[in-house]
Amino acid sequence: MSRLRIFSEDNPSDVLLSTSEHSRMAQELERIGVGFEQWTASKPIVPGDTPEHIMEAYRADIDRISQARGFKTVDVVSIAPDHPERETMRAKFLDEHYHKEDEVRFFVAGSGLFTLHVEGKVYELKCEQGDLVSVPDSTLHWFDMGPEPSFVAIRFFTEPDGWVGYFTGTDIAQMFPRYEPGAAG
Repeated sequence: MSRLRIFSEDNPSDVLLSTSEHSRMAQELERIGVGFEQWTASKPIVPGDTPEHIMEAYRADIDRISQARGFKTVDVVSIAPDHPERETMRAKFLDEHYHKEDEVRFFVAGSGLFTLHVEGKVYELKCEQGDLVSVPDSTLHWFDMGPEPSFVAIRFFTEPDGWVGYFTGTDIAQMFPRYEPGAAG
């Protein structure tokens, strides 16, 4: 189940808000300029489908958001728990960073944890199948795919070279919980 938790940046044990209600999540995230919406596939998708089949199942939403936001590149990334470089890939995103373009991800399957650091608060967003998150450029954040990552995501880029992260060098990401799928909390 998707979830949003909000903390004070200096107290990761004090949850200011916790909700799994999609409309409330979207409302809270909109206050900080982050988009959150749900998409439904237009045709069935099964594990192992090609990126082309996956993108065709979401074509209407992909085209809508690409046209509205000027995205030039769209791709599909798939990470499985047995991926030989999963630890390196996980570590790459765990430190606080920002981008010079919006980071937009749609979860076709699986889950991951986006954590945003905005205006003295930390917004922990657990994304699952059907969730689209749109993090504005220059927003401080980190992403945790978990120790055994399992997700398929559609990624949107304004620049053809895609994702470039600018790391802040702070240790704030280490203060907050890591993503452990299936764990309570």
